[in-house]
Amino acid sequence: MKTSKIIAAAALSLLAAVGAQAETYQGVHPLVDGKSRAEVRAEAVVAARADNPYGEGVSSHVAAPLLASAPRAIVRNEAVAAAHGPNPYADGFGQGVASVQRGIVDRATVRAQARATARGDQLAL
Repeated sequence: MKTSKIIAAAALSLLAAVGAQAETYQGVHPLVDGKSRAEVRAEAVVAARADNPYGEGVSSHVAAPLLASAPRAIVRNEAVAAAHGPNPYADGFGQGVASVQRGIVDRATVRAQARATARGDQLAL
């Protein structure tokens, strides 16, 4: 029984040794490049002086000024009109808010009633 284990172990080690020989060494491969040393040096200088595309502030350059499609005076007049117009973000904008109508009671009477209420006077009904 001991002999059979030794033969099996020898067979496995022989298979492992054969499998380890799968990759062969080909030596150093020659470089294949059509550029001269001067061309490579020139490209290296250009790349060294270029912006780092992976840097944090690469896109933080001042943007070119935009060309306006309308004259400055027209744009200013439209801005003034929009500023003096109704607030489009207010509650009820565009809901057809009722216009202010004149009341039946005149202003002096309403004012007198407000003063009397503020003083705690009782109003005559």
